[in-house]
Amino acid sequence: MTARKPASNAKRVFWFDDGKSPNVADMLDNEPEVAMHRLEFDAPDAENWPVVETSHAYCITSTRDEVPDQFKANAAFLERCPDLLVVSASGAGYDPVDVQACTEAGVLVVNQTGANAEAVAEHAVGMILALTKKMFQTDRSLRKERGVRREIFKGWDAKGKTVGLIGLGNTGRRVARICGKGLDMTVLAYDPYITAADFKERGAAATKLDDLLAQSDYVSVHCPYNAETKDMIGARELGLMKPGAFVVNCARGGIVNEAALAEALADEQVAGAALDVWVTEPPPLDHPLLQFDNFIATYHTAGVTFDSRHNMAAWNAEQVLDILRGKRPPRLINPEAWPKFAARFERVFGRSVEG
Repeated sequence: MTARKPASNAKRVFWFDDGKSPNVADMLDNEPEVAMHRLEFDAPDAENWPVVETSHAYCITSTRDEVPDQFKANAAFLERCPDLLVVSASGAGYDPVDVQACTEAGVLVVNQTGANAEAVAEHAVGMILALTKKMFQTDRSLRKERGVRREIFKGWDAKGKTVGLIGLGNTGRRVARICGKGLDMTVLAYDPYITAADFKERGAAATKLDDLLAQSDYVSVHCPYNAETKDMIGARELGLMKPGAFVVNCARGGIVNEAALAEALADEQVAGAALDVWVTEPPPLDHPLLQFDNFIATYHTAGVTFDSRHNMAAWNAEQVLDILRGKRPPRLINPEAWPKFAARFERVFGRSVEG
């Protein structure tokens, strides 16, 4: 555990070192008004909890499997942290955070949505192209055998095909731009939370989910994971797709049902699939999906680039500083918590929030 010696009235922030670089602690280390604590998950409770229980801000990783249960931001955790004002997720996701519990406690939840959107969008399009060109099958064959006819690796052009996007937010709209303007594809999208003007501005045709699945040559998932989207793409939905279609998920594990996808690949209901995200990360080596040659797997690395890491760390630090200065943050997940937060902020710091 490390921390620069703070001023007596410093705002206390903690972060568990997850090995990512640059990170929010790097950005906050030299802020004079902040006491930045770098903790280790495997450190003794006697070292961690005195810091955790007296801090004002918790910078938490977005990946649920990277956070031990005792340090997930749930009701039990919040009860031990009477002065905690904000939980700030490192990326777009906030799986280790119980948003309802935070709202009830008057704790703000923010994420860094958009900070790695370009990286994830490029990764998703890369997966689409790798699937349609059979790049991974060709690579595997070339490394281990000879005498193979090139015709068996014959793929398809992306130009003129239809891509269906589930979610047209920060990442989805970028995939729409790359596919529509860059690859001359027809872009469909399902997103019940945006307007007709949004669809037009983002270059996609608004489509019902079942119609999108039936009409698309490629289906790419770009929505949050929550109760509404858990297992959104299951056996019924995969059964609606064209036999020659492909599925890509770079959003969150659990939106595409993994067992149903394995069955669809085995039955040749879909032509191939690619996942960057998993229910359990990383998946076990004997996971059924990893046995298919027409399946691409990555380590939840779609958003991991030098550029996106810097963006996420900087945005995270900026939001934490804004909140601890009493300013309303730009990427607030639970705005309904603001009134209770404001009262708690005044109790903790002895002054009112701005505005």
